[in-house]
Amino acid sequence: MVVFSCVKTMVVLVLAFLISVPSMVASAVSLYQDVDVTWGDGRGKILNNGQLLTLSLDRASGSGFQSKNQYLYGKIDMQIKLVPGNSAGTVTAFYLRSEGSSWDEIDFEFLGNLSGDPYIVHTNVYTQGKGNREQQFYLWFDPTADFHTYSFLWNPAHVVFYVDGRPIREFQNLEGAGIEYPKKQPMRLYSSLWNADDWATRGGLVKTDWSEAPFTASFRNFRANGCVWSNGVSSCNSSTSSEKAWLYSQQLDSTNQKKLKWVQKNYMIYDYCTDLKRFPQGLPLECTVRTKS
Repeated sequence: MVVFSCVKTMVVLVLAFLISVPSMVASAVSLYQDVDVTWGDGRGKILNNGQLLTLSLDRASGSGFQSKNQYLYGKIDMQIKLVPGNSAGTVTAFYLRSEGSSWDEIDFEFLGNLSGDPYIVHTNVYTQGKGNREQQFYLWFDPTADFHTYSFLWNPAHVVFYVDGRPIREFQNLEGAGIEYPKKQPMRLYSSLWNADDWATRGGLVKTDWSEAPFTASFRNFRANGCVWSNGVSSCNSSTSSEKAWLYSQQLDSTNQKKLKWVQKNYMIYDYCTDLKRFPQGLPLECTVRTKS
């Protein structure tokens, strides 16, 4: 019986070790390897041995970070916990952007609000310096209570915005119809927390309450499965097809189409493609093509 008890104990210990291995491997990935805090005079911090990053905003300054790498296409994920409490006037931005005056950009912007009121998730897509493609959503959970995953899928066929793996927006490559698409300029990931009380909350009607400062947003689990761009060469040129299945995604499957429609039916609060007052001379071409399709 003693021998059996010892063997049983050893089996339990071995199983416990094997179960812990994936989490040990995951925790070994450090934000120090992937991003740099670039501004804020100490208000941006990497903590917990590289497992957590925080950005803070006070009356003097906000803060921000950027990825070490540039990408020309990628699947980018990060878990974010937004500023809790009265966050009115603040914006937490999480976006991809290229350099230069005719830049490309893919945006998540989280617009703060009064305590108890929902955040607005503001999305936009810029091509060659031109944006004006806003869609806005409420979320179906409290984004300040815990971490949630916000993602971009960007490949030659489409850009998809995801929240916790659920698509909320798709911007398709419609170059055949004469519509610009971000495909030539490598982009870097950026994030920032800043004061935008001139427009962010109810069009600027609600101002930042500085007695609540510092405001803090938290970030973890950055994952970039992308084509790293370095010295004019893409790392995807040497990748195997299994490593870049996301690169060949042409459209959302039927399940994700249903998820997208659910979000847009229940949580979309603004779509530039339905704003006839804003575009009295006619909606942008991609809206017309999208409607016909």
